[in-house]
Amino acid sequence: MFHYLHLRSRFLQTLIFALIGLTFYAYYRTTMYDVHQYSLPRNASYSVYQDGLHVHTNLSVETRMTTAVSKNSSSDNTLLNSPYPAHNVSNNFSTFITTLSTFSSAQSSSLLSSANIVDNSKQTANEKLQTAKIANMTKPKPIAIRNDSARAIYEAGHMVSIPERCPNFGKDMNLVVIVMSAPTHFDARTAIRQTWGHFGQRSDMSVLFMLGTTLDTKVESILRKEQHMYNDVIRGRFLDSYSNLTLKTISTLEWVDTYCSRVKYLLKTDDDMFINVPRLLAFVNKHARDRNVIFGRLARKWKPIRNRKSKYYVSQVQFQQPVFPDFTTGPAYLLSSDTVSRLYDAALNQTYLKLEDVFTTGIVAHKLGIKRSHANEFLNKRIQYTPCNIQRGISIHMVKYSEQFDLWKKLLDGKSKCK
Repeated sequence: MFHYLHLRSRFLQTLIFALIGLTFYAYYRTTMYDVHQYSLPRNASYSVYQDGLHVHTNLSVETRMTTAVSKNSSSDNTLLNSPYPAHNVSNNFSTFITTLSTFSSAQSSSLLSSANIVDNSKQTANEKLQTAKIANMTKPKPIAIRNDSARAIYEAGHMVSIPERCPNFGKDMNLVVIVMSAPTHFDARTAIRQTWGHFGQRSDMSVLFMLGTTLDTKVESILRKEQHMYNDVIRGRFLDSYSNLTLKTISTLEWVDTYCSRVKYLLKTDDDMFINVPRLLAFVNKHARDRNVIFGRLARKWKPIRNRKSKYYVSQVQFQQPVFPDFTTGPAYLLSSDTVSRLYDAALNQTYLKLEDVFTTGIVAHKLGIKRSHANEFLNKRIQYTPCNIQRGISIHMVKYSEQFDLWKKLLDGKSKCK
C-alpha cells in the first residue's frame, strides 16, 4: 500500500510540473505576441508624435484649400452634414495624418498603397495634388514649440465646420460675418438670426456663429438641435471660456483660411452687437480694393495692466513693452481677407495673451506690418438708440437680445432722414 501511495505522489508531482511548464510556455508566447504587436507605437519618438499632432497647423494655404476641396466633394456630404466629432471629416483627416506620421516613409507608402489612396486612374488633378502632399507630410519633421506660444495649447480643426456656408471658398462673396458666441447664449443667437443676421441669406455674404466646447451635456444636446435646425454654427476645438477668447479668434481665422479664403472681407464680432449690415456692405464696397488692412475703432497707446487682481492682467513675461501696439477693439473689426492666413500662422507662434483684440489686431498685426485703420462707423460702445444714431453707425455694443428687435425696427424705418 505504501508503494502505491509513493507511485501516486510521483505521478501528481509530474503532473504539477507539467502544468507549470505549460503555463510558462503560454505566458511566453502571449507576451512575445503582445510585444511584437505593439512595439511600433511604443517606440515612436516624441518628435514624430509632435509632428503628427501639429502637422495640420503647418499646412500652406494651398494645401488647406486642397484639403477643403476633398471635404466639399459629394462623396463626403453625409459626413460633413453631421454636427459632431464622431462623424467629422476634419477630425478624421487630422487623425489619419497623425497616424501616418508615426511610420517611416517606406511604411507610409505601403499604407497609402494598401488603402487605395494612390489610384491615378480615378483621381482628379486636385486629388492627385492632395495625395502627393499627404505623402510628403508623412516624413517626420521635428517642430520646435515654445511652451508659452499659442501653438502649444491650440488644437487645429473644427468639430463642426459647415464649409458649404462659403461656396467656392467665397469667390463670389463680399463678406463673411462670424459672431463670437457662448454655448448658453441661445437667445442672443436667435435674436440676431431674426434681425440683422437675416442678411446672411444673401448670396454675397454669410452670417455664422463661432462656439467652442462645453462640458454640460444638456447644453450640448440643445446645441445639436440648434445646429440641425439652422446649420450656421462653427464649433472649434477649445473649451469655451473668457480665458480662451484668443483661441476662439484663432479658430475663426483658421476656418476662413481653410474654407473661405477668397471672400473679400471678414467681420469678427460678438453676440451682444447690433450690426448695420447695409452700411457695412457699403463700407466693404468702398474699400473693395484695399489690402493688408484691419478696420475698426482704433485704440492707441494703451498700457498693459500689471495688477494681478485685474481681469485684464498682463505679466512682463507675456508682454514686456510698457505700451501695446495700436489695435482695433474687440467688439467688431473688419479684416481684408489677405491678412487672414498670415495672422493665423503668426498667431500660433506668438506668446499667448487672453486679450484677443490686443493679441490679434495689435501684437500680431504689428509684427506682420498690417495696417490698422480707424473708422468712425465702428462705434463699439453703447449709445442712445435714436434712429439716426443707429443708421449712421456700423457696430453698436452692449445690446441685449431683447433690444435687437427695437434697433432692427429703427434701422428699417425710412421715416427718419439722417445726414
